[in-house]
Amino acid sequence: MAKKLYVGNLPYGVDEQQLRDLFSQAGEISDVAVITDKYTGQSKGFAFVEMATDEAADEAIKQFDGYSLSNRQMVVNVARPREDRPAGGRSGGYDGGNSGGGGRGRY
Repeated sequence: MAKKLYVGNLPYGVDEQQLRDLFSQAGEISDVAVITDKYTGQSKGFAFVEMATDEAADEAIKQFDGYSLSNRQMVVNVARPREDRPAGGRSGGYDGGNSGGGGRGRY
């Protein structure tokens, strides 16, 4: 069964092919996704690598957690499931602009 790994603290210049080449040393890879900023296209410094088997994932963690890539120590561990987020992408009491004063026009 495939296992998705979180790969953090990456140099911003790393691309998917470089990660695929590196992690293929630990076993077969199903997918690689470098996470980028949607406006600039620049890497956010982390990625997800999906290994084809649990054994390959365990080997990748063993080999590459703490591995130095361009003088940055990578963090590699099993990815956690994505957390649910509130609809609209906002939280903390945002009410669409209907906040504040109530006294407009009343003197």
